[in-house]
Amino acid sequence: MKKKIEQVAKWLDIRTNLKDIDITGVSINTRTLQKGDLFVPFRGEKVNGHKYVRHAIEAGAAAALWQRDEPSPPDDLPLLIVDDCQKALQEMARAYRDELSTTVIGITGSNGKTSTKDLVASVLKPYFKVQKTQGNFNNELGLPLTILSLDEDTKFAVLEMGMSGYGQIEFLSELARPDYAVITNIGEAHMQDLGSREGIAQAKFEITAGLETHGKLFYDGDEPLLKPFVENFPQAVSFGFDDNNELTVTDIRATENGSTFMVSGIIDATFTIPVLGDHQVKNTLAAILIALEAGLTEEDIRRSLKDAALTDMRMQIIPAKGGATFINDAYNAAPSSMKAALNFIRETTMKEEKWVVLGDMLELGEQEREYHESIAKSINNEIKGVCLYGPRMEWLYSKLQGSFKGKLIWSKDDYRPIIDQLEKSISAESLILVKGSRGMALENIIEPFIEN
Repeated sequence: MKKKIEQVAKWLDIRTNLKDIDITGVSINTRTLQKGDLFVPFRGEKVNGHKYVRHAIEAGAAAALWQRDEPSPPDDLPLLIVDDCQKALQEMARAYRDELSTTVIGITGSNGKTSTKDLVASVLKPYFKVQKTQGNFNNELGLPLTILSLDEDTKFAVLEMGMSGYGQIEFLSELARPDYAVITNIGEAHMQDLGSREGIAQAKFEITAGLETHGKLFYDGDEPLLKPFVENFPQAVSFGFDDNNELTVTDIRATENGSTFMVSGIIDATFTIPVLGDHQVKNTLAAILIALEAGLTEEDIRRSLKDAALTDMRMQIIPAKGGATFINDAYNAAPSSMKAALNFIRETTMKEEKWVVLGDMLELGEQEREYHESIAKSINNEIKGVCLYGPRMEWLYSKLQGSFKGKLIWSKDDYRPIIDQLEKSISAESLILVKGSRGMALENIIEPFIEN
């Protein structure tokens, strides 16, 4: 964003005497603030950003917002006085979005949002100027900041949209006005807030609220809970494993370099991605559909997918000391994604000896015990060892005792017993899946095994 401060004031429908100040970005954090940014202070439970406005200006901010009901605005600083800083940030993003000719792609889903975002960006990036959501900037604050960070000549913006309750995706969609929208799947995350998977499906479908009239929705056609919503939505295009999808996938083969697969329907072709897991292949279908909409050829798509770059900890292949291989899928976990990862580890022929390290799945509400125990059905005796971490994993531990014949250990809050078990057990023939919710920080178990 490169605007004069008078233009920003006009966006916010306020008057200002400030003139000829160039705003070249927006920041809510003095630690990451760049010269020329407009600093937006927020009042939190513990921190009031207004206390840092002077520091922000001294650090290079061109100007700052100031909330009207905050006392003692300094009269020697370039300030825009607004009624509500959060709403002002959102209004700036809305106004800037209206000025852009960028094609916006909005992505939501219970699992796979970030991987799909990365795959979409990767398939387009060799041919167009592409920007995407950084980190977890996918909520009512992060999405406006992402929009305001877009360069005016960006061709495609790939925006992740997260939520924890009804109405949130609707708000984000109407703010971003996507040309294309993607629903990756419907899982169990946020069950405690939405009550049921049907409720989650309803909340995810809110991404169509702001979809442009010429736009399209690409959705997981294997998910029956989405069918009632898409029946009367003519712009919907399905993808998945079932033959009745408009783009389907077969013949998935895993190697130490990633996954090769065939697609049929809208396009018939073979592709390779440098990442493992059938669920990641399904995410790739959304990227292929968007690439076709962008005018890319089959060979264009094949070339860019082959070098796709995903954010770490998504079925990430990590070579370990002594020749073992870790699969780090520890960014997040829900029952559906946990079972998908376990299906992969059971079926892959990459290595003979298979271990799994599983951490608690969080935010599952009243059914969390049932969900943890249900994972037992995805663990068979082809797996040599199961290491469980976290208080909730005691439920799975109890369920497996007596039926699982391999090595089985559980640690409530200490990584060390699991690390010790792996150190004395794994070999060059070992493949170790590590999967759990982000709050469990299971990468700490992998760290001692990585070559320096």
